Amino acid sequence: MRVVAALTRHGIYEQPSGVPNAHLLYPLTAEGEAQARRLGTSIAEMASHHRLVVHPVIECSPLLRAYQTACIAADVLATQARKPFRVEQYAALCERSLGAAANLTLDQIETILARDPRYGRPPAQWKYLPAFELPFPGAESLIRAGARAAEHLRASAASLASKSRAATLKVFVGHGGAFRYAACELGVLELSQAPQLSMHHARPVLIERATGGGWTHLDGAWKERTNGQQAVNDVAR
Repeated sequence: MRVVAALTRHGIYEQPSGVPNAHLLYPLTAEGEAQARRLGTSIAEMASHHRLVVHPVIECSPLLRAYQTACIAADVLATQARKPFRVEQYAALCERSLGAAANLTLDQIETILARDPRYGRPPAQWKYLPAFELPFPGAESLIRAGARAAEHLRASAASLASKSRAATLKVFVGHGGAFRYAACELGVLELSQAPQLSMHHARPVLIERATGGGWTHLDGAWKERTNGQQAVNDVAR
């Protein structure tokens, strides 16, 4: 059966300045909550346009901003469809972890590495480099986080395809980095493209699972990022 995944970045949240860690625990801002409400309407409209039925379970990262986004969107969908929607949380949909460097600023992380005789300063634009992994316990590269998220997406879609009788739109709410590199793992994006891109807050990108297990882009736009291009240039050097 036809299965389409709506990869959705959370709404805007209370992110401290200069802190790259994506495992922050802060909630959505008022703007982020408004984005999440619009997300529910957008999902319903996209499903109608592509003749899909929205699955009543939204899967999300357990980080608060993703959970809030999913819950608000679920409430909107439930009101519009007049049927219940619920939210399930999965650690596999979390953003890339910085491990022991969590909640430190970029400057603090780079200073710590520079003072450690084992490492030295990291490469320029390191947070955008796909394969770079901080040398701290629990840290992941973007590629590794994407592979983790992609494995979850594959398993969820395969289960749906085997059980569902209707063409289905399944909503996943998580994080821009993990979802972009999951898209690379699934063959929707080239690895060289991902550092140049981000995701709009609470604006889904639809990817469709083919019968043979491959994936293609169906709808929704990625967001271009200029500093990501610098990262691509750094990798090429």
